[in-house]
Amino acid sequence: MTDSIVLCRPDDWHLHLRDGAMLAAVTPFSAGFGRAIIMPNLVPPVVTGAQAAAYRDRIRAALPETAALVPQMTLYLTDSTDPADVTAAHEAGIIRAVKLYPAGATTNSASGVTDFDRVRPVLEAMAGAGIPLCVHGEVTDPAVDIFDREAVFIDRVLDPIRRKTPGLRVVMEHITTSEGVAYARSGGDDLGATITTHHLVINRNAILAGGIRPHYYCLPVAKRETHRLALREAATSGEARFFLGTDSAPHPDSAKLQPCGCAGCFTAPNTMSILAHVFEDEDALDRLEAFASLNGAAFYGLPPNEDRIRLTRRETPAAYPATIAAGDETVTVFDPGFPLYWHLEDA
Repeated sequence: MTDSIVLCRPDDWHLHLRDGAMLAAVTPFSAGFGRAIIMPNLVPPVVTGAQAAAYRDRIRAALPETAALVPQMTLYLTDSTDPADVTAAHEAGIIRAVKLYPAGATTNSASGVTDFDRVRPVLEAMAGAGIPLCVHGEVTDPAVDIFDREAVFIDRVLDPIRRKTPGLRVVMEHITTSEGVAYARSGGDDLGATITTHHLVINRNAILAGGIRPHYYCLPVAKRETHRLALREAATSGEARFFLGTDSAPHPDSAKLQPCGCAGCFTAPNTMSILAHVFEDEDALDRLEAFASLNGAAFYGLPPNEDRIRLTRRETPAAYPATIAAGDETVTVFDPGFPLYWHLEDA
């Protein structure tokens, strides 16, 4: 049995750090990643290059001095986004990508796109400049079952966008279905897909069977076991189109434990230990580096991180907090439901 593996320092290609007291509390738990695509769905959202630069400065101020993390900023796509501002922010090195939220699809998405024809000039400018579009892939049509929203989005929105905008690089973020896996595989080098830590671990039974468990509620919501297994097969396949995006999404317990609670799993403190467990289960530890450290960097046109981390398997479980404090609030850390014997260390 392998008891130690060394990887290029991993990246997180989908991360929520929030702002204010929450930013200060959660950012150190992602400091060990080399780079992270930072989500722009603050209140108000990050919609201009100037706002992205200011948010980047706040993130840098919240990082420990020894942090490896280099935040990769994004802009929140709205019906009124200015194509010139997007391309200028990219050329200046302020942003790495643009994020598409269908209006109302998830946390703080009310400012998202309502009319895809209105953002076509932005998408065309992005295609010309090589700026990736990171997509929250769910429709918000109330007639569509929540468990079908990803598959319907692919047919109604994503595929038409890609056909009408040749050359647009697209990341299907946090795919949760076998249909998402299949569509990612049907694309060329301009289509990638992130997979979260928690969607490799939980299915919808984890949320609903035997009582409602709000700390497993996320969007896109976890699906049937067949879909979880499809995600595990994709993540551990070594295929370049699949890479890590944790979608670590902290919320205070006071917002989670409500009749209408917030969606999100805070996985930053134990993601790498969980991933090592999953890849060991799938007899794929030799492909963990591709998923966590290499594939995403290649998609974004970046070199792998030069430094290394080590994961060591020990007899005693790795320690991570059950909760953390964020100002006056408490945030619950994602519990995978099994002990974690892989310990994260610098190489």
